[in-house]
Amino acid sequence: MGARVSRAFRNFNLENRTEREISKMKPSTAPKHPSTRVLLQEQLSQHPEIKEEVSRKDNKLLSLLKDTYVDSKDPVSSLPVKDAEVQWQEPKEFRLPIGQQFDKNVMDIPKGKVSVVEALTLLNNHKLSSETWTAEKIAQEYHLELKDVNSLLKYFVTFEVKIFPPEDKKAIPALTSSRGPSVG
Repeated sequence: MGARVSRAFRNFNLENRTEREISKMKPSTAPKHPSTRVLLQEQLSQHPEIKEEVSRKDNKLLSLLKDTYVDSKDPVSSLPVKDAEVQWQEPKEFRLPIGQQFDKNVMDIPKGKVSVVEALTLLNNHKLSSETWTAEKIAQEYHLELKDVNSLLKYFVTFEVKIFPPEDKKAIPALTSSRGPSVG
C-alpha cells in the first residue's frame, strides 16, 4: 500500500514539474573556494588577456574533436566462455494444458512438466478417486516420470478449508468440488 501512495505522489503533476525543470536556467560553474577566489581576481586584474583566452573557442581544436572517432572493444577474456545458444535447447515436444481450467497465459507446456492448474487437478483427482487415478495413470496422462509422480503424491496435497462452528451452532457441511480445493 505504501508503494502505491509514494508512486502516486512521485507521479503527481509530473509533466508540469518536468517542464518547469527544463525551462530553468542551466547550472553555472561550481563555486570557487574562498581562498582561491582572491588569487583568481588578482591574476585576472594583472593579465586581462587570460579571461579572453579562456572564453574564446578554438576552431582548430573543435574540428579535430569532431573528426575524432573512438571505437572500443571489450578485451578478450582468458577464461573460456560457454556459448549460451549451444547450452539452451528447445524441448522436442509440446502439449497444451489439459482440462477446463485453461490458463490463457500458458501457451505451451514442455513434455515432462505440468502447470500449476494441472498439478492441482491431478492431486485432486488422485485424492477423490485414488483407485482410478493411480500414479501410473497420472504419469502416462501427463507425460511425467513415475518416480516424480510418486514423490508428488507423497509430499503434496491439496488443501481443504474447514470451518469449525461455535459450540452453540450446528456444523456447516464441507463443500467440495472437482475443480479444486474448497473455500468456505
